[in-house]
Amino acid sequence: MTVLMVLLSLSPAHAAAPTDRWHTLERQWFDTVGMAEGLPHSITTALAEDRDGLLWIGTMGGLARYDGYHMRVFEQASATATGLPDTYVRTLLALPDGGLLVGTNAGGLTRFDPQTGQFHNYPVGAGGTGSRKIYALSPDGDHGVWVATDSGLDRLDLRNDRIEPIPTGGEAAPRDFTVYQDRSGNVWLGNNKGLFVRYAGSADFVRPPHPAGVVDQILRSEIWAVREDAEGRLWVGSVQMGTLYREADGSWRMVPGFSGYAGEAQQATVRDFLEVAPNRMWIATDGDGIVTYSPGDISTRVIAQDTSLPSSLPGNTVRALLLGQAGNVWAATDLGAARSNASANIAFSLLPAADPAHSLSNPNVRSVYVDASGRIWLGMAVGGIDIIDPVDATVRHLRLDGKQARRDVQSLSEAPDGSIWVGTQGLARIDPVTLTLKGSILPELDGGPVLSLLRLGPYMLIGTYNGAYRYDTRNGQLIHYGHVANQPDSLGSDTVHQIVRVGTSIWYATNNGISIARDPLQTSGFVNLARREGDSGSLPQNLVDSIAVDTRGRIWVGTLGGLAMLPNGDASPWRFQRFGMEAGLVNDKITALLPDDNGNVWVSTSNGISVVDGNSLRIRNLGIRDGRHIVSYIYAAAARAPDDTLLFGGLGGLTVVRPLRYRTDVPQAPLRFTNALADGHPLPLPADHGTLALSASQRSLRVDFALLDYQAQQETDYSYRMDGFDSDWIDVPKGTLPSAIYTNLPHGQYVLHLRAVPRGLHAHTVESQLDIYVAPLWYETLWARLLGIVLALALVVLLVHLRTLYLRHSATQLQAQIDAHTRELLAANRRLDLLASTDELTGVSNRRRFLELAEGVRCDASSMPACIALLDLDRFKLVNDEHGHLAGDAVLRTAAGVICQQLRTGDLVGRYGGEELVLCLPNDTSEQAMAVAERIRSKLRSTLIRHEGRAISITVSIGVAELRPGESMNSWLSRADAALYESKHHGRNRCTLAS
Repeated sequence: MTVLMVLLSLSPAHAAAPTDRWHTLERQWFDTVGMAEGLPHSITTALAEDRDGLLWIGTMGGLARYDGYHMRVFEQASATATGLPDTYVRTLLALPDGGLLVGTNAGGLTRFDPQTGQFHNYPVGAGGTGSRKIYALSPDGDHGVWVATDSGLDRLDLRNDRIEPIPTGGEAAPRDFTVYQDRSGNVWLGNNKGLFVRYAGSADFVRPPHPAGVVDQILRSEIWAVREDAEGRLWVGSVQMGTLYREADGSWRMVPGFSGYAGEAQQATVRDFLEVAPNRMWIATDGDGIVTYSPGDISTRVIAQDTSLPSSLPGNTVRALLLGQAGNVWAATDLGAARSNASANIAFSLLPAADPAHSLSNPNVRSVYVDASGRIWLGMAVGGIDIIDPVDATVRHLRLDGKQARRDVQSLSEAPDGSIWVGTQGLARIDPVTLTLKGSILPELDGGPVLSLLRLGPYMLIGTYNGAYRYDTRNGQLIHYGHVANQPDSLGSDTVHQIVRVGTSIWYATNNGISIARDPLQTSGFVNLARREGDSGSLPQNLVDSIAVDTRGRIWVGTLGGLAMLPNGDASPWRFQRFGMEAGLVNDKITALLPDDNGNVWVSTSNGISVVDGNSLRIRNLGIRDGRHIVSYIYAAAARAPDDTLLFGGLGGLTVVRPLRYRTDVPQAPLRFTNALADGHPLPLPADHGTLALSASQRSLRVDFALLDYQAQQETDYSYRMDGFDSDWIDVPKGTLPSAIYTNLPHGQYVLHLRAVPRGLHAHTVESQLDIYVAPLWYETLWARLLGIVLALALVVLLVHLRTLYLRHSATQLQAQIDAHTRELLAANRRLDLLASTDELTGVSNRRRFLELAEGVRCDASSMPACIALLDLDRFKLVNDEHGHLAGDAVLRTAAGVICQQLRTGDLVGRYGGEELVLCLPNDTSEQAMAVAERIRSKLRSTLIRHEGRAISITVSIGVAELRPGESMNSWLSRADAALYESKHHGRNRCTLAS
């Protein structure tokens, strides 16, 4: 493509409508799905959206199914699995039954069955496709699909899965790059030798009528893409000579600058077409991005990669385009699948970019002003001033110099002579014609920032951190006025954020409320409105950043404590109605206010933009789905353009809001179940209104789901609830994938309910449900239970009868013996139990008894935590050597007693061997167990043991291990022992948690 076309990508030329002054500045915003999201290869080659709205992405390394959150990858089949015949996917076609046809580069054609989750591979050769290389697929409108291959054209009958070759005549070459059937039934064939057509009712492919010259040259070249638009135009794309289109009347039209060779240079290969809006065509190219064109325009526009903008098209090689059910446009590029919303958003962001004539100079917009001619002036950080011309929608850039260089531009206003005053560190002035900038026009103000400016007839009112000033442009008189201590009718504060005309009065927004001047020229005698503790009708907070009046005369005030409104306008008594986060605002820190023509008030806050409905006072928030991509607005930078566009400056750029584009007919995306796993194994999802069935042995279930609009994941709230299992909705935590997970499901019938709430101006609730059936095990069936009950009853009756006979026969003979031996047996049992289970020295459980009890805890800990702690008395051998073994015994007894005092009822303690003791702490997490261990360690450290008049101190090293799911007792103890070794190794007298 020529240099001209490259420049067009930087300077968009055509406008969608004469009244859309912003079209040239509005850049398409793309979000990219790449390898970081799970794609098997960065080069994407084909796109399709199936019946349920799931996105399928073909790549050079496999096929992926994507729901906006979860990526399932299908790769080449192994010898024992049914999968793709080739990982290089060239073309995709969604089928009415929810399945998918996949054309590969070297593996032929395959069909995905959504019921089984497997692929059916078609043969190549006799009874199959003419070649292993499949270029294109197109429905024929009669339960069939046209298949363009490297060796000719085939037709697949979807009813019987039979493939037959279709003769294309002697003039066409064997290699077919594309095939397309239009609404009239004509079959168009893009061939190695040009374009051919088989008209409806005919069996022969012929060249369509066309004029000589460039049109003939294009139509006889290699044709790669064919598509019909809503008006019946046929668009044809070639490998080297660009594109052209055929009107419904049969006449051919060329695309300016993109039909025929560009001088001696070849055009970029046209890969695909997509009509993204009525009479608006996107043309995918191989290397030049996306060319956009509307029939009748004098030029094209190019959507290309801008490496300075992460939101631009990720790559300039675009192999496929797709318009999704939710209004998304997808582009298959070399760096992933890019998603954009081609429809008219209510908002968009103007950012810094590589094209200075159509972008900002700085991402930090501090102030916004619209002059009498409609020019938009943007005050930027570090001394920048950007000017947006409403005539040609270009951006000019100025920069402060001298001692005002690199100072933020915090306010702007038009003076009586038409010049633009710039509030920065002092004041500067810009000539409106020559754009010549003069600095320090009022030296008296050079000492501090100028926060606000308001023209009032021949006067300029100036707000600073040092009070307010009135400057008379006729004679240069400058009058200063501000806050005077102990003078309640002086200016409320010396910090004046904004000065606004309300009727015939002047309202000053200050750090201490609002000061009202009934006479615009007064410098004292203000009426001051401030927050009064306990008075809900006063201001919600005293720091006021902005004031605005809506079309109904209501006065709105933005403070750092919320939004306030005077329903009766400037009328005493001033009683405010407050709106905060509890009413729906995204934040209580209000920075700017802009009313629109419908009585609504748009509000920027420190982290978003909201709108208050003028009638209902209901608050909605502008979201990513609406086109807002800038998140922070910390300055009172806002203005209204003559075309009713609202402009908000933020940290990141300029947000342009067009209230007139608010739509109520936005497509509603479905909430779908996208994947199911039972015990970790995939389950086929049922068709609509079907039931997800789990076998008797499958009791753990994970169901993935998603709102299939693929937008603003962070602004979508998900929850789920299963009837008969959950008592309330379970919220999906922010930042996690939307999945419903259940373990140990009892057999039975369930209904899983899903809910998604996408935020934004069109916030709504979407719900869906899935029937689930868990089959019973054989002993859980009704017949097995009835049989078990009958057998149990019969056994009980038999046992009772036999026992009765036995007791009657033996009662007399045995009664005496039983009475005599009962006492002896009880005493012996008590002694045996004590000897068998108790450590004689310490009085705690011996090792065997402890391990029996701990094993019971381990077996019962499937749903609750449990921990084991191994304790070893430090340098115990030294105690025996220095004080004797009797002293060592005393130490062990005392240590065991101290440990038992720190434990709860139900905790287990035993002597593990020598100087080692062991604890089992049921229902304790690792954090709780470490706290118990630390108490024991501390208590033993402070305990003095006296033996034969000598004091013995002792410390202990402890290793703690929390039971892992399915872990054996030996493994559990080994990890605790390893942690004990770490305590010993790192100096003893410490507690260590096993990894």
